Amino acid sequence: MKRLLKHTAVILGIVTVSLMATYVGLAVYYRNAFTYGTWINGIYCTGKSIQEVNEELTKDFVYEGVTVKDRDGNCYVISAEEISYQFDFRKALEIYQKRQNPWTWIESLAGGHQVELPPVASFDPDAFDACFAALPFCQDEKKEQDRRVEIVRTPQGYALVNERMDVLSLEEAKDAVLAAVGESADEISLVEAGCYHDLELTAQMRETLDIWEKVSRFQQCGIVYQMGEDEVPVDASVVCDWIATDDNGRFLLDESGELQLKENAIEDFVERLAAEYDTVGIRRQFMATRGDLVTVEGGLYGNKIDKGAETAYLTQAFYDKKNEVHRPVYKQEARVQGKEDIGSTYIEVDMGEQKMYYYVDGVLKLETPIVTGNTSRRMGTPSGVNFVYQKQKNRILRGEGYASHVDFWMPVKGNIGIHDAAWRGKFGGTIYQTNGSHGCINTPHQAMEQLYDMAEVGTPVVMFY
Repeated sequence: MKRLLKHTAVILGIVTVSLMATYVGLAVYYRNAFTYGTWINGIYCTGKSIQEVNEELTKDFVYEGVTVKDRDGNCYVISAEEISYQFDFRKALEIYQKRQNPWTWIESLAGGHQVELPPVASFDPDAFDACFAALPFCQDEKKEQDRRVEIVRTPQGYALVNERMDVLSLEEAKDAVLAAVGESADEISLVEAGCYHDLELTAQMRETLDIWEKVSRFQQCGIVYQMGEDEVPVDASVVCDWIATDDNGRFLLDESGELQLKENAIEDFVERLAAEYDTVGIRRQFMATRGDLVTVEGGLYGNKIDKGAETAYLTQAFYDKKNEVHRPVYKQEARVQGKEDIGSTYIEVDMGEQKMYYYVDGVLKLETPIVTGNTSRRMGTPSGVNFVYQKQKNRILRGEGYASHVDFWMPVKGNIGIHDAAWRGKFGGTIYQTNGSHGCINTPHQAMEQLYDMAEVGTPVVMFY
């Protein structure tokens, strides 16, 4: 038994001495190399020298320069080539290796060491200064005392110019970019680096900001006029002209300290809206069936805005700060709103050709010869854009020296209308010049019956020579 114990002790001693020798040997080995389980920037470095690791790291490291991002999101690049950028990892590797204790390498058996080391960069400082000075935001040489706070008029309305807000400190920006290059960073945000600051305001500047809050509230108007297919926004570009000012352009305040509404400002806007979109009697360009573009002026058809109702609406909507699409109230309303109010369903009376056409949604449904007013007796049918304002059957048409029965009567302007004419055997040609009507549009019975059944009250009637 004693012999067995002695034999075991000898074996254990040999193993112990061997392990100790191995441990000491590895500790001595790792004294000039990285210890077991060392990973640097994703590279396995166990047993490797600083020179070996540096060669591997520099081979895989690429640096093209730094992108500088300003407050407005603009990006500018200072390239590594422009500043003669160079780098290596030896200094960082030396520092990290000195921190390693080769005698504690066994601790790495439970888990390796993974670190990220930046390279030590060097570059030409004069070249860097030149590149930084050439950046666009460095070109603003305005002094602090010259930075203004004022309200200016623009095509979009009044706007605030505040040059004392978010002012870039070029000194801080340069330090931040310099540090980014030194750390081989790809990007630096001057906002995140805290390079923007608000400058101190004078009493007059603070007063301007108080006025701006009132102007900003005044200009908050979300009304949009729906004028047919057109939309007319009543936005800041419009309501800015409603603010009352003195002869020097200063804003006028009421007793409560709010901005004053310029006298008749809303009425004037409604007047301009009506002048642009009222279509009764206006001059229109019309593509005739005969193939040419004719000018038609006058007549009763069209849209006419109720200016009183719209002034009342817009005044209340403006003070209530409404945000809505609004269709105006009309004193007279055409079949179609907007500037092109005739639409694609209409009656065309070509008095020069003595023909009448009826279109539905742009499709020709009826074509017929006609006889219009007697031009030799100065009874020519007047030009203009009118509309069917009534439909009657079995009507007696009366005038000076005549009373005529018609089966179908469609008046379009006063006592001028479209009707059948049983007393006529022929239509079209030049009959109207010497034997025309008293002003009405005489139509063959069959064509008139068809038109009467198809055309609705309100249908535009375009009449021209």
